[in-house]
Amino acid sequence: MAQDLKKLIRSVKDYPKKGVVFRDITTLLKDGKAFKKAVDLLYKKYQGKKIDLVVAVESRGFILGGALANRLGVGFVPVRKFGKLPADRIEQKYDLEYGTDSLEIHKDAVKKGQKVLIVDDLLATGGTLQATCKLVEKLGGKVVGILVLIELSFLKGREKLKSYDLFSLINYARE
Repeated sequence: MAQDLKKLIRSVKDYPKKGVVFRDITTLLKDGKAFKKAVDLLYKKYQGKKIDLVVAVESRGFILGGALANRLGVGFVPVRKFGKLPADRIEQKYDLEYGTDSLEIHKDAVKKGQKVLIVDDLLATGGTLQATCKLVEKLGGKVVGILVLIELSFLKGREKLKSYDLFSLINYARE
């Protein structure tokens, strides 16, 4: 079934820079049956498990995270790029291949002891998801798992996240 979904993902060569193949999920999302199937498959991984919140990463992660939170019947918390959240927040810096970036979460978004499922559309080098886990843990939350639609396993991002339960639906073993 994941192979059927993989066929709906558009590959855009040399975007956002030369030598990169961008995996565009908008072609999967616009297909209602495929989008539902992707959410169903991700949902099954944590169906019936104790989850208090879904935390998702800006911006495509919001699409999947919101759908999963709704399906699980739990709250949704956005993790945003620096300067995008309006209230008191904490920040976590992370490395990029060409510098650093940072993510933020509201200080009151996660309560101590809450069980959190982290969702994003894609796992590449792991920096974004690792920073998100750190934000949740700084607030006292427990990361019970990470769900991603796509994993670019050739970039070895899973290695940064080996202490977490990580599930990816679609894998690209090479660019």
